[in-house]
Amino acid sequence: MDSPLIYNLSCGKSLPEWLSERKRRTLLKKNPELKRRIELLQDFDMPGLSTTVKVTPDGQYILATGIYKPRIKCFDVNNLAMKFERCFDSEAVTFEILSNDYSKFVILQCDRYVEFHSQEGRYYRLRIPKFGQDMKYHFPTCDLYIGGNSSDIYRLNLDRGQFLNPFVSSAGDEINKLAINPVHNMLLTGTKEGKVEAWDPRAHVSIGVLDCALSSVTNDTNIVDGFPSITALEFENALTLGVGTATGQVLLYDLRSNKPFRVKDHLFGLPIRDIAFQDENVLSMDSSSVKIWNKDTGKLFAAIESGNETQFNNLCVIPQTGMMFIANENAKIQTHYIPSLGPAPRWCGFLDALVEELEETKKETVYDDYKFVTQNELEELGLSHLIGTNLLKAYMHGYFVDIRLYRKAKSVAEPFAYEEYRRKKIREKIESERTNRVQVQKLPPVNKELALKLINDEKEGKKNKKNTVSLLKDDRFKALFENPAFQVDTNAEEYKLLNPVLKRLDKSKQKEIESQIQKQFDPVEEEIEGKPSSEESSDEYSSDDDQKWAKELKSEYRSAKRRRIASEREERNKSEKDSNDDDDSDDNNLSIQNEPTIKPPKFYEIKEGEEFVGSNSNRLNSIQNSSATLGERMNSENFNSVKMLSSGNRQLTFSTQKEKKYKKADIEAEKHKKERLSVIRKAPKNLRKPKFYAGPKSKTFHKKRK
Repeated sequence: MDSPLIYNLSCGKSLPEWLSERKRRTLLKKNPELKRRIELLQDFDMPGLSTTVKVTPDGQYILATGIYKPRIKCFDVNNLAMKFERCFDSEAVTFEILSNDYSKFVILQCDRYVEFHSQEGRYYRLRIPKFGQDMKYHFPTCDLYIGGNSSDIYRLNLDRGQFLNPFVSSAGDEINKLAINPVHNMLLTGTKEGKVEAWDPRAHVSIGVLDCALSSVTNDTNIVDGFPSITALEFENALTLGVGTATGQVLLYDLRSNKPFRVKDHLFGLPIRDIAFQDENVLSMDSSSVKIWNKDTGKLFAAIESGNETQFNNLCVIPQTGMMFIANENAKIQTHYIPSLGPAPRWCGFLDALVEELEETKKETVYDDYKFVTQNELEELGLSHLIGTNLLKAYMHGYFVDIRLYRKAKSVAEPFAYEEYRRKKIREKIESERTNRVQVQKLPPVNKELALKLINDEKEGKKNKKNTVSLLKDDRFKALFENPAFQVDTNAEEYKLLNPVLKRLDKSKQKEIESQIQKQFDPVEEEIEGKPSSEESSDEYSSDDDQKWAKELKSEYRSAKRRRIASEREERNKSEKDSNDDDDSDDNNLSIQNEPTIKPPKFYEIKEGEEFVGSNSNRLNSIQNSSATLGERMNSENFNSVKMLSSGNRQLTFSTQKEKKYKKADIEAEKHKKERLSVIRKAPKNLRKPKFYAGPKSKTFHKKRK
């Protein structure tokens, strides 16, 4: 059976309150989204949040309370608009409608005040001794019952206008909820101790006490931390009672029995705030969801979730319809319509016509007849040429393709896929039947070294034995040993940098094994020639391991740096246009050859007449030449490049051109010089030379000669 359709009639866009009426009309005309929205009741919201929603007995008016400022709003369903709005001095806990319409109602406030309102406005205000939690009006006797933070149930007679003797409850110290049966007028009180007490308003005596705390604990329920206090009470008829607890259970009782015939757990651990009955279904609400379920079987019919943005406070179901109002922590009062639960109310009968039109134009979901494939899968199936046609519908990072076309293309691309699938299933069936036999543990196909290391650690009996077992057998890490994408790359640079650390750990394990062997056996070895045994043993137990490990780590970092420099140099050489010289490639080859690569050893044989010269030949020659005579030095020099001519002349050839590596540096310097000359700013011409200050001028007077 398909899930029932739930229409949220309050999810459209709302207009800001600070807009003028003229701007509101222009926005409604121009904005298409605001045109298409369904505003069932005009201004059906509160400034901050809504706390309680109720419908008058005649079904013509809807009253709702909220904050801030604390207020009550009355909506006329005939005009689909607000009729009036009144504000209070303190927040309203709950209210009761005393008449058939909106003309008389009473409000219980959070500061112990009780306000009576008439059609004109506030009529009277009084105060009760304790803070109130709930309030109910008994029509036959005109008594207003108020329960709160005490064991007393206050009785205020509205006919006489005075308080009567209160009912003293023996079931608990705090009264959370009150309920009056509409048929036989029995009064029920729900206490904080998880008990329900029944009172007879005619005899003013207690009839009995029902302990619901023990009945809420069953095998199917999940009791979280907390006591199952009574948080909701509601009658369906003369005999059926619904009880909600603070731990999230709903209990259905027949008044003739002290045990519930149905227990429903919301599985959220949140207090049940309201219960309502609609035909064969029960509507129970906590702060996160409204669940609709069958009262006989307990099977879930539908659910409405609040989401992360709000919380539910109060539930109001219009009798004999599928519409409900939910007061919540948002400004809008939510309105939901479920056609399968009942018809729309008479004042909004157009909803049924809209729902029928929506059901007629309903389309099948694409997920039933379409298959989602990515771009790579399309290329593998050979369907990439269909991109842009009606056969493919683009969606996110792939496409939707008809399932029939997909199956045909799959059978053509992989003709033996079914046979492989069949063999795989047969193999799995055979392996499942062999589970009781003795099996040899095999290494996984991926990361065999890691698996072998974990198995060895498990056998050694380390402290983290439980972790190794879970890593090999836990399904969360299953892909680590099956998917080739998780294969450890030993050639990666990160692995090479960590390799010395791993080697050191392995060496530490090997030393522990050797120390255990030496405790049991005495070592018998031959002395190395020219070195006593005591000196050899001191080398074995030296403290140079840290230095060796540091050298290995530094060498790995140096090799990584060489590889990085070589790769950068190759990229730079490729980007250059004039790369005719081969010196860069020679330098790259030299840098690459300096990498610590593993190569097979090569052996060479010294030619006849040649002497072996090691890597320190230059240093040895300089030492020998320092002690040789001048004649020996002259004879040791190679003068083959000097030609001896006749008559004692000598000829020596040489080149005045520079080598290529020096030539390149000169070219780059010349190029840099030209660039600087083109950028430099020339000095202006015809400038006057600066005059330097030479001090004050002195006038000298000379006498004329006579």
